[in-house]
Amino acid sequence: MKSVVVKQPGGFENLVVIEKEAPTPKAGEILVQWHATSLNYHDFLVGVGGIPVPDGRIPMSDGAGEVIGVGEGVTKWKAGDKVMSLFFPNWIEGRPDLPKTMFVNGETVDGFITEQSCLSAEAVTTIPNGYSYAQAATLPCAAATAWRGLMVEGGLQAGDSVLIEGTGGMSIFGLQFAKAAGARVFATTSSEEKAKRLKDMGVKSVVNYKEDERWGKTIFKLAGGGVDHVLDVGGGSTMKQSIEAVKIGGHVSSIGILSGGRKGEITFPKLFFKHIRLIGIAVGSRVMQEKMVAAINTSGIQPIIDKSFGFDQLGEAFKYQASGQHFGKIVLEW
Repeated sequence: MKSVVVKQPGGFENLVVIEKEAPTPKAGEILVQWHATSLNYHDFLVGVGGIPVPDGRIPMSDGAGEVIGVGEGVTKWKAGDKVMSLFFPNWIEGRPDLPKTMFVNGETVDGFITEQSCLSAEAVTTIPNGYSYAQAATLPCAAATAWRGLMVEGGLQAGDSVLIEGTGGMSIFGLQFAKAAGARVFATTSSEEKAKRLKDMGVKSVVNYKEDERWGKTIFKLAGGGVDHVLDVGGGSTMKQSIEAVKIGGHVSSIGILSGGRKGEITFPKLFFKHIRLIGIAVGSRVMQEKMVAAINTSGIQPIIDKSFGFDQLGEAFKYQASGQHFGKIVLEW
């Protein structure tokens, strides 16, 4: 069987397709024939060497495929079941802790750009009804993060207002979940074309962050006194404006560092005089993912897939991701 591995020191030219022996499931495991994965910024950092991994690591944290074998004692799954991965294979339920989150697919353990692999029967969920493997592969990282940020940590209610930043996969899922729940959505982007697409999807107002450096204040005014929820994806480069945009008593989920903002300024008086609840989150548990799938089955949300690549085109896919042209998710399918 074929797998893509990261050869050190990393970089697009060191993503190599190799042949490996097909595995056999042990007790408590399932054997999955994987058919699709999708790109996340975490995967990009692994691919370019920004997150160090052992030589020979199989990257990619998202996977969707078909169960083709089960080990002794497995009764939850059978051959033919369609499943998708978890970002944290050990985080089943409850609040996060070190044992639950120490293993990350595609980083500390092998990921899913491989034809087959064995994993714990507890480390997958079903895919939404009617979804293709490519559609399902967009969910475990980006969609689950948006779901947790808005629904689990934010307690989103109909009539609330939400700010999404940019048009990456997590932000677009945040838009879709918020609209399905009856919320008003505001957004930022630097592209007029993307702004139009966002409005076509129901966004109330879009602010160009390159033309308006104080976009947080602008969103605050447009929302009539700030938004209830912010999904902050830039980290240090966006957090100051996210805090400006949120309403008094609002909620900010800090999710990423997409614009390289590992460090940045926070205006602390603004933080505590606005009584903001600021939380850092990284994806979620299996229970959260299962509830998200149930909600998708009810709402009929369809992922926005920008472009699809083949199994041996991971480097090309990462280069496209780096260009920032995409709207929604980038997938690989085979």
